[in-house]
Amino acid sequence: MNKWFELFLGLILIIGAVLVWAFSGQYFGEFWDFSSAAWMFFKGGLIWFLIMIGLLFILLGISDLKD
Repeated sequence: MNKWFELFLGLILIIGAVLVWAFSGQYFGEFWDFSSAAWMFFKGGLIWFLIMIGLLFILLGISDLKD
């Protein structure tokens, strides 16, 4: 695909997802409340990201101790 088309499509998808996330609880009722699900997924992913970064630093420190 064309690189400009890919960038444009990615931008549209990101803007669309953010708009759905931002306005889903207000206008679409409780059943379509994507904002709470997205927030829970983000919080869980953030915790796992921090754990993996910590493990990476521990492994790098152990590797430096060997040298």
